[in-house]
Amino acid sequence: MLPFQSTFETGGKTIRLDCFIPNENGRRFPAIISLHGAGGDFEGMAEPASLLASRGFAVYVLHYFDRTGTTSADKQAIFTNFPVWMKTLWDAVSHVERRPEVDPKRIALLGFSLGAYLSLSDAAIDSRICAVVDFFGGLPKEMKLFMRRLCPVLILHGERDLTVPVEEAYHLQKVLEKKNVPYEMHIYPNAGHGFTGAEWMDAQQRTLDFFRQHLNS
Repeated sequence: MLPFQSTFETGGKTIRLDCFIPNENGRRFPAIISLHGAGGDFEGMAEPASLLASRGFAVYVLHYFDRTGTTSADKQAIFTNFPVWMKTLWDAVSHVERRPEVDPKRIALLGFSLGAYLSLSDAAIDSRICAVVDFFGGLPKEMKLFMRRLCPVLILHGERDLTVPVEEAYHLQKVLEKKNVPYEMHIYPNAGHGFTGAEWMDAQQRTLDFFRQHLNS
């Protein structure tokens, strides 16, 4: 499996997708759109994307910063650009669901930090999303005004996260429980904002198992 790049247009901008497709012709695969964090680390997304593709998922790493010409985002940039990145993700789902290798009824989101906030926000209004894996992100408090629904969520967070406090995970947990939405949650007691070593391996396995369960792969 060799990754390749695809593009789509939104808001007059060309948006890139790094595509990781299983080596099986003639099938429609469950799709996962993956979103990086505020640091814009596209290269770091290749490892989890490759793992998931090797297990039968079509994975698309979304370069949503292309919409705003951003390389990394501070709090002000996030506040300013969050709505347009949300629209970019919505249009990415529309693009991915039309791809010939994708089963449009099985689309999920995988978000890291800022990417998890975007993923959960989109899933709160987009009925096409079947599942979300949230790596050390959260659900913006403002989304309670717009939320129409939610899908099953896997919450993975570090207890010692100083960038996105673990309270964000517990807030999301309360929202999901209040709305009777299925979820799984694992808090890593010694982890900060990002996982390494055994924690990273465990998080990847939990992600794979969760997507298998909720995308019927």
